[in-house]
Amino acid sequence: MSDYDRNTAARPFGAAQSAAIDAGLRAYMLRVYNYMAAGVGLTGVVAWVAYQAAGGDAIRLTAGGIIGATPFGVALLGGFTPILLMLVTLGIVFFLSFRVQTLAPSTAFGLFMVYAGLLGLALMSILVVYTGSSVARTFFVSAASFGALSLYGYTTQRDLSPIGSFLIMGVFGILLASLVNMFLGSQGLSFVISILGVLIFAGLTAYDTQRIKEMYSSYDDGTVAGRKAVMGALTLYLDFINLFLFLLRFMGDRR
Repeated sequence: MSDYDRNTAARPFGAAQSAAIDAGLRAYMLRVYNYMAAGVGLTGVVAWVAYQAAGGDAIRLTAGGIIGATPFGVALLGGFTPILLMLVTLGIVFFLSFRVQTLAPSTAFGLFMVYAGLLGLALMSILVVYTGSSVARTFFVSAASFGALSLYGYTTQRDLSPIGSFLIMGVFGILLASLVNMFLGSQGLSFVISILGVLIFAGLTAYDTQRIKEMYSSYDDGTVAGRKAVMGALTLYLDFINLFLFLLRFMGDRR
């Protein structure tokens, strides 16, 4: 938990100690947000560049297949490439989650950026399905919502840990429901999954922000703090991307 103690101000030198810890916490959280923003930015740039290289606005997904795409676009959108990208990105997330304690902060950050770039390739397809203006609009709504929710998680005095386990169970629930709906093709179930997805990742944004804040310790050396910052950035990055994707189902205008 964060080392900030409201009672230290009443002790000798307590005010100076509290100020130092508070400044360290702000620097740590700023580092987390900067890493996260770098990942989101890279994902967006890679998705846009890949979309243009794949054929841009000329691409159309039809019942007969992909038309108007360059060979690069056909390779990226068809075959086993989407599945391969999904497996590789999942592998990086699991590797970072289980091995981050043995990695140098620079290596962990590098893997995070590789993950963000590969996810940009995978998410290029949303620019094929939805109009660019609706994607941009949804992105800004997601960014504003994420900022407000994260600020709440950072400033609230309420302990959000009781809802954390419930929200994480909800993530597994919507994953299972999504897999089932791949075979059912139910529009009603898809609508319910989208609503639950927005609510769950909105809650996780606040919860994860509070948890990342509580991970801070003024006793951490540069290596430990760097690892925590990378994992915190990855967590918030995933919350933001999922919030954006679920909101896009409601706000996105299909081509």
